[in-house]
Amino acid sequence: MKTIAKPFQTSIDIKKSQFICRLFPAQNEKEAKEIINEISEKYKDATHNCTAYVVSDGEGFDDDGEPGGTAGRPMLNVLKKNEMENIVAIVTRYFGGIKLGAGGLVRAYSKSVLETLSIAEIVDMELYEIFKFSFEYQHIKAIDNEIRAKNLAVVEKQYEANVIYFVASNNEDMIKNIQEKLADEVKIEHLGSRFLEKID
Repeated sequence: MKTIAKPFQTSIDIKKSQFICRLFPAQNEKEAKEIINEISEKYKDATHNCTAYVVSDGEGFDDDGEPGGTAGRPMLNVLKKNEMENIVAIVTRYFGGIKLGAGGLVRAYSKSVLETLSIAEIVDMELYEIFKFSFEYQHIKAIDNEIRAKNLAVVEKQYEANVIYFVASNNEDMIKNIQEKLADEVKIEHLGSRFLEKID
């Protein structure tokens, strides 16, 4: 799954109108709508704040007062054509006094999103199951050897009273195998799933 690592923004001027495109990563519709509401409120002085998003639980678009089909839908088409997911696009337009016509609007909103995608840091993300490994310091070497042997990814380490590793994997059999093999040394909990940058 291709998405962006962080927000990106570009601005283009077309016939005295300013089009500012902002791209944001978002995992679901709730998050996407929160971002849209925040930006629309922040730039409510703009003539239009047109939006499009593709997230794990749906997709959507809004022309925000532009003629139907000339803004949100073309923006969504650009995201889908570029196989982007978990992403929100918001194009803020400040009208410059010259009407662009339906075709001109479609081109302007599409170009705005395309130009921002061209500078964005695009990452390959995947949904992983996250497991919490808790163990005593004396077992670090055994746990590290097992994780390395099974080519698992540790996404975070915490050193407190015990050692805690957060491990990403889509192979539950491998995790079970470690639990059985090192039952006296490590406690493993399944924490749920999370999108992470693809692990080779």
